[in-house]
Amino acid sequence: MASENTTLLVAGVIPGSTLAAIVAARADIMAFTQATQDAVLQPRLTGGISHAERAALACRMARLHDEQGLAEQYAQLLVSAEPGSRQLADPAFDGAGEPRLAALLRHVDLVTQAPQKATRAHITALREAGITEDDIVRLAELIAFINYQLRVVAGLRLLGEIV
Repeated sequence: MASENTTLLVAGVIPGSTLAAIVAARADIMAFTQATQDAVLQPRLTGGISHAERAALACRMARLHDEQGLAEQYAQLLVSAEPGSRQLADPAFDGAGEPRLAALLRHVDLVTQAPQKATRAHITALREAGITEDDIVRLAELIAFINYQLRVVAGLRLLGEIV
């Protein structure tokens, strides 16, 4: 995924366009965005959240926002993943009674759809499901990045409509 800037690709930034020139003036931000994507989705040390789970959760967040371009990018990372991880990408999947998965999915959905409703009790629920403090931080990083990326894609598309 690091070979192309996913955010620009999905936003439809066409090389040579006015929008591409505008973005080029802030190339550092786009490079940092791609580096962050690589770090949160494919870190060397995954902790308790596998690369496949991360890609599936990213895909899920994109689907929750009806952002098919990003969802497709992340779904491509799941092609060779085990079926258990792939089902996490489906917003209708609730964890099938597995406490760890159910807690991850509830938290991802909550923070993606209604972050203002997230409370300390939701973090406690993650801990009670056996998710470590380090993995709670990893999950927060993933959620924050994907939601940032969703907004950047939307913003670039809007900007592309007016330039």
